[in-house]
Formats: sequence, C-alpha cells, structure tokens
Amino acid sequence: MAVKIRLRRMGAKKAPFYRVVVADSRYPRDGRFIEEIGYYNPLNDPVEIVIDGEKAKKWISNGAQPTDTVKALLKKNGVL
Repeated sequence: MAVKIRLRRMGAKKAPFYRVVVADSRYPRDGRFIEEIGYYNPLNDPVEIVIDGEKAKKWISNGAQPTDTVKALLKKNGVL
C-alpha cells in the first residue's frame, strides 16, 4: 500500500478549497482517504494554510510520501 499525503479538492466551481489528507495512492483524488491532517485555502489574502504538524511528521516517519505541492506547503508551515 503506497500511502501519500496529498490535496483533496473541495469547494465550488472556480472557488477551490483543499484539504490535506493521507490516502492510498490507488484511490481517486477526491475519493476515500485515511486521515485528514489540515486544509489549504488559496483564495484568502494572505493564503490560509493549517496543517497539524504532529500528524504530518508521524505519517512521514511511517513512510507516507507527500506530493510536490504538499511538500511545499509543509515547508511554508515549518513542518519540514
């Protein structure tokens, strides 16, 4: 089971809102997930990023691979 930390798109058309989730890589982008660890709202000014650092570190230490976008968000948030 390849576990990834990735974004799950929510919100209305042309108004995206993302949740940062831990999911099996075989599931669809907006499908089933294991755990929600935060959210990202790119439309606010300034951009709103809320991620539970403890959960993110736990999942990464257990072998979960963050996507490129999530890795950048984790660096901005000071988790990585």
